[in-house]
Amino acid sequence: MAEGEYEIRREQSATRGRYVIDLAPGFEAEMTYRWSEGGPMVIDHTGVPPEYEGRGIAAQLVKAAIADARAEGFKITPICPYVVVQFRRHPEWADLHS
Repeated sequence: MAEGEYEIRREQSATRGRYVIDLAPGFEAEMTYRWSEGGPMVIDHTGVPPEYEGRGIAAQLVKAAIADARAEGFKITPICPYVVVQFRRHPEWADLHS
């Protein structure tokens, strides 16, 4: 896998889920969320190991959620500070904000 290319998987149960990137044995980045009943995906946490910060990994996790929201027709409520900032930086995502 080339630098900057990561495979993202989405793990989901009925009420919670996460987007995950396996970085190396014992290292993963994740963005967690929960579903509000009949409502949006509430993104509550994004974490990247310190050794991997500054590589755009967290941004890739957010973009995966944005792509899924567009494809599946749901809205997103960001409460994770990182995701809140990303929504401010990307006005083209405003239609997905709830």
